[in-house]
Amino acid sequence: MASKRIRKSTADGEPEEHQNPNLRFPDEVLERVLVFADSHKDRSSVSLVCKDWYTAERWSRTRVFIGNCYSVSPEIVVRRFPNIRSVTLKGKPRFSDFDLVPPNWGADISPWLVAFASAYPFLEELRLKRMAVTDESLDFLARSFTGFRALSLLSCDGFSTNGLASVASHCRNLTELDIQENRIEDNGGSWLSCFPESFTSLEALNFANLRNEVNFDSLERLVSRCKSLKVLKVNKSVTLEQLQRLLVKAPQLMELGIGSFSQDLTDHQYADLNSAFNNCKNLRILSGLWEVASIYLPTLYPACENLIFLNLSYAVLQSFELAKLLSHCPLLRQLWVQDTVGDKGLEAVGKSCPLLEELRVFPAYPFDQDLLPEAGPGGVTESGFVAVSRGCPRLRYTLYFCRQMTNAAVAEVVRNCPGFTHFRLCIMNPCQPDYLTDEPMDEAFGAVVKTCPNLRRLSISGLLTDRTFEFIGAHAKNLETLSVAFAGRSDQGMQYVLHGCPKLRKLEIRDSPFGNAALLSGLERYESMRSLWMSACNVTMNGCRLLAREMPRLNVEVIREDGDDTHAEKVYVYRSVAGPRRDAPPFVLTL
Repeated sequence: MASKRIRKSTADGEPEEHQNPNLRFPDEVLERVLVFADSHKDRSSVSLVCKDWYTAERWSRTRVFIGNCYSVSPEIVVRRFPNIRSVTLKGKPRFSDFDLVPPNWGADISPWLVAFASAYPFLEELRLKRMAVTDESLDFLARSFTGFRALSLLSCDGFSTNGLASVASHCRNLTELDIQENRIEDNGGSWLSCFPESFTSLEALNFANLRNEVNFDSLERLVSRCKSLKVLKVNKSVTLEQLQRLLVKAPQLMELGIGSFSQDLTDHQYADLNSAFNNCKNLRILSGLWEVASIYLPTLYPACENLIFLNLSYAVLQSFELAKLLSHCPLLRQLWVQDTVGDKGLEAVGKSCPLLEELRVFPAYPFDQDLLPEAGPGGVTESGFVAVSRGCPRLRYTLYFCRQMTNAAVAEVVRNCPGFTHFRLCIMNPCQPDYLTDEPMDEAFGAVVKTCPNLRRLSISGLLTDRTFEFIGAHAKNLETLSVAFAGRSDQGMQYVLHGCPKLRKLEIRDSPFGNAALLSGLERYESMRSLWMSACNVTMNGCRLLAREMPRLNVEVIREDGDDTHAEKVYVYRSVAGPRRDAPPFVLTL
């Protein structure tokens, strides 16, 4: 069958089908061309050009991304794409990370695996985020796909190390096992001994967040025989002496997650550790460093020369320790730290990391300021943020948890770094104003959306009025994700956003004064968005019912935990081609 029709734009911008006899080429040619289109957005656009392109894209696609496991059913996916080898699947709303989604909410991987086993026996990769995964599911996965190669579980729950043992035992071609930030029952490290002694294919292994000790002898043998291993991230039970032994076996590592970095070493052991790091010439990413002992940090310096990503989000470092470490990282692009480094530490970032593109600063004591170290006040402020922006003009992504902020500081940050695509600012005390002027933080976020035309993700905090949302609606024309907490004055604020941000895909709101009028102002927008989350707002059950009645193709779910028949405490709205989900628990009411 030849491809005969193409789509072009007319003068008024409307596409039209157009016959062109000179573009008759076999579908096989088009399918070979489409192999080079990696972006799922690009491939989706290709499939809309015409029927022939739709068919070619359908048969040539080998990877699929599903941002909401309830937006489509497994049956629809396997019917639409017959040759998928890699699946990325997301489940629960993001606010489940903050325990705002009750346990047993859903997002079970089991029905997906059953459908894939029948349609995709050749499946090679599965990457899951916020899904419910059981040991039985992992065992089924390991036994059903003989050529399976890569498993990534991020922020999933419901399984134990027994499930990992099944994967290790049966996935003989496994190249990647990435277990990150999961709620997992850790039954000990014997699962590592389940890899057969003939197994040599592993290229990436991450078990950094497991709590219990692992069988180190099994780990050492595994690392020793997997000569293509490029990524190794161990948990904090692995000691410095054991780490040195692993590095000797795998000097080719490009990414290393260190376990405990605090141990009494002899002079000979210290020298061996220093030598091991000195031989890691290919290292590009470094993370971990649980329980850091400052005296051993210099052993890392030889391995830092080519680092592009330094993840210290679990390491409690002081400003002088960070400053010395960063002086050996001239190529750094990404940096994650805890706020124990203080503003002085961030000043060192500005001085040492001119190529930095991403900065994340996490709170060491997010819930209790009384736990701050006695050595002095913890956390970072506006001065550290400004210092980074002055020295790092390429900065485009930030997640910044701070104790205080000013409008002027944010305006200077974005003036110094106008290329921001992701700007996530969290002022730790809700509804806190500019601490110098006592004014709302409206002008700060107004400066962000006015100065950064490529902004795609924005998280706002502090004392905010509807003026912030007016700025966002007027200027954030490329914004895709907006997260709001403890902000706004009236329904008008949300209306500004929904009417003014044409590319908005995800809107997340908690503890804000928006009600039914705000919810219903998105009637014309929700079908083009991926999801809306509202919790602890002023939405009622009647408002949700009206939305469901007006938009029957949307799934409007209300999470009811207190038995209130009038107030909708938690509302989750998303588009779906599969209709209402069949596995909703009793506390989830689908309207």
